[in-house]
Formats: sequence, C-alpha cells, structure tokens
Amino acid sequence: MAPATNPSVLIVAHGSPSDPGPQETFVTGIAARVQTLTGQNVRGATLAMSGAIKAAVSGFKDPVVYPLFMADGWFVSTHLPKRLKGAGLARWHMATSLGMDPGLPALALARLSHEIAKHDLPVGGTDLVLAAHGSPSDPRPARATKVFADAMAKSNLFRRVQVGFVDEEPSLETAAQVDGPALVLPFFAARAGHVLMDLPKALDRAGFTGPVLDPIGTWDTIPDLIANALRDLQKAHAA
Repeated sequence: MAPATNPSVLIVAHGSPSDPGPQETFVTGIAARVQTLTGQNVRGATLAMSGAIKAAVSGFKDPVVYPLFMADGWFVSTHLPKRLKGAGLARWHMATSLGMDPGLPALALARLSHEIAKHDLPVGGTDLVLAAHGSPSDPRPARATKVFADAMAKSNLFRRVQVGFVDEEPSLETAAQVDGPALVLPFFAARAGHVLMDLPKALDRAGFTGPVLDPIGTWDTIPDLIANALRDLQKAHAA
C-alpha cells in the first residue's frame, strides 16, 4: 500500500529486553532528528520496551514504518506486523529496513574511506571485517549482510571483505583472523548486547588489534539516510 502524502512515521528498533531504557532513548532521539529534517510527525519506539509501540502509534493512521533493523528477517516480516496490529493499527506502509536501504552502501564507503585515512591504513591493502548477527534458522539476515559486503568489495578500498556472524558460520572469530591491516565494521543497528559483549570477546579470541568502528545504526549520518528514504517514498507516491 502506498503511503499517504506527508504521512506520519514510526521508526522501530529491536531494543534491549534486559535494559530497554537506553535503546528507547536512542531510537526516539533518531526520530526527533528525522522529524527536524523532514517536517513529518516522526516517533520512535523499540519492541523491547513494554507499551512503547502502542504509545508511539497513538493517533496515527496509515503511517510509514521504518525498521531500524539490518535485514528483513522474522522480526520485521512477522513479529513487527503482529505488534503493530496489537497496538491498534489497521494499515501502514513498511519501508525498507536500514541495512537494505539502497543509499547505505555509498554512505558506508564514504565513512570507511575516512576511517582508512584516519588510521593511516593502506587503500586497497586493508581487509574489512564485517561483523553481523546472522541466524541459524532464517537466511535473510545473512543474505542482507552479504549484499552489503559485495557492495563494499566492489570498491577499491579493500584487499578483501570478510563476513563473520554471531549466530551462524563463519563466526566472528574466524572472520577476524587476518594477516595484515584490517578494520572491523559492526553491521548492527545499535550499540547493544552483541556489539558490547559478543564482538569484543570474538575479536580477543582472534587476536585482532585493529580499529573497530561504531555500529552503522549509531552513525550521525543515519537520520539523513532515513530522511532521504522517506522523501523518496513520497516522490514515488506522487509520481
């Protein structure tokens, strides 16, 4: 279903069930920045915070829902629609997830080029280790990660691009066993459990000592990316 002209927007993230407050603040902060950029009524909520989705959609009719997720897996395709219906929404337009946004590769390459120069790493001689979630039962998270990895590999920035997962093979530890200059890019939407705990442990086991970048979803350019995606949706609807 096409979005309405200048629709309301809900940005939804997974959140952290064990400590939902910080991630709720994080996504509502992104929503506030996107609202400033677009002039739309933009709210944010996490799945983990009790009652947050219902409160965020109060008064909304047919909003655009932007998943602050890195893939279109079970949470986005199955769980999120159930939660939206349970919150009282009858209709909405589901936007493309952050990790699959067509503008993300160019944004990432610009950031990675800056990081290579910042850390005095050789252009074309540095490995990129892409750390991602994965899933043992759903191929969609790995598929989205590999599409992004292929886009990174087509540039001339890296010697090679290696992907490692938390929940499937190849593991983060395996991917981070490099034999030259390298940096790690967490292909995650937030700085939460996997980034704070699983990733450092895997890198320590691998003996990795290179730069580890901030998770993609925390970059200060992400609100602009989301705003551009919302503008593109409106243009497509108006055409």
